[in-house]
Amino acid sequence: MNLTLTVHRGTHQIGGTCIEIEHASGERLILDAGRQLDAPQGADDVLPASLDLSRPATVLISHPHQDHWGVIDQLPESWPIWTGSRSAQLIAIPGELLRRPLTRTFMTWDSRSGRFAVGPFAVTPILTDHSAFDAYMLLIEADGKRILYTGDFRRHGRKSVLVDRIMAKPPAGIDVLIIEGTNLGADKPVKSEGQLEEDFVDLFNRTKGRVFVSWSGQNIDRTVTLYRAAKRTQRTLVIDLYTADVLDRVSEGTELPHPGERFPDLKVVITKGLRSAYGRLGREDFIGRMAKFGTAARNLVGGRPVIMLRRALIPDYESAGVVPNADDAYNFSMWDGYRSEPYHSASLEWCRACGEAAFIHTSGHASPADLRAFTNALQPKTVIPVHGQGWDEHSEGFGNLKRLCDGEQYVIS
Repeated sequence: MNLTLTVHRGTHQIGGTCIEIEHASGERLILDAGRQLDAPQGADDVLPASLDLSRPATVLISHPHQDHWGVIDQLPESWPIWTGSRSAQLIAIPGELLRRPLTRTFMTWDSRSGRFAVGPFAVTPILTDHSAFDAYMLLIEADGKRILYTGDFRRHGRKSVLVDRIMAKPPAGIDVLIIEGTNLGADKPVKSEGQLEEDFVDLFNRTKGRVFVSWSGQNIDRTVTLYRAAKRTQRTLVIDLYTADVLDRVSEGTELPHPGERFPDLKVVITKGLRSAYGRLGREDFIGRMAKFGTAARNLVGGRPVIMLRRALIPDYESAGVVPNADDAYNFSMWDGYRSEPYHSASLEWCRACGEAAFIHTSGHASPADLRAFTNALQPKTVIPVHGQGWDEHSEGFGNLKRLCDGEQYVIS
């Protein structure tokens, strides 16, 4: 029997990923259902036109970044959706805060779940290293064929050993490797989180006053890096309620720093805006728990804390008298391209008075060298490239690469 693979979206773009694997019986798996990165904010993205919604399918979400799950509410309600257990919790947070909660219930796996059946398919989630917490590669088996979908991954984060283990002992007999290529042809910084920690230690040591840092609250690796660097330089890391919510949901049973008695060098700034937002959600108990390990914005007027900064926090900081000065420093710790967007450029502009503006960051995706090394380690019969814009110019070193167009079917025989 044959399997048919269709990349409905993602052969020539980053984000908006949607991949289908169909069995000869007609049963289907959908790997990710992502929102496009250039979809207008506040507007619904559309599903790929080639995705047939009239027939049943089961959806597997590889990790909790919106470009991999952001259109799931447009899928038929009868379609089961699977993802990692902590990933499901992280996916829920943005919708709750925007008062547009997800209407879908997830079925979940975790890093110990092992192989499970979905109709004629056997699915094995493989925990991987990525800037998103609880990210997985997916091994799909049916009728003697084996497909590995990498999702998004890297080899320089705090969980790089996970990818090293796969490469040292790869799954045998991979017929098709569906691999991301975000960094092909790009010059994004690719440092280890350990190297970033040293860079932050240097920045914190040479800064007399406070250090304001912009980073994603769901980039838990970066939160850990900042916490470790702050602790090493006798500073306190101050996060907002949203980031505290992220850590609170995923830290149970882990050694992750989170608001609590074990981590006195981690504080939560209780700002008026986010207090009101969580209050409207009926999360007063959460606010109360965080307040035990919190601080008011007015307490950040002086001293040497490392302070999370986002545009939405600026009005509350200003009203409390928290204003950057020449003794302070600012660091932008996200993709450099975001700095030109109004939401993020507002933080940079607000920190113009700081004595130093830095850019300490590393990519959430594998380097070109690591993409090729991973492919070489697995020795797949065929490579299907996705999630990249540089595949046409940088396809060397990937073996038998099959370039598809969105919506084109590929038969695995």
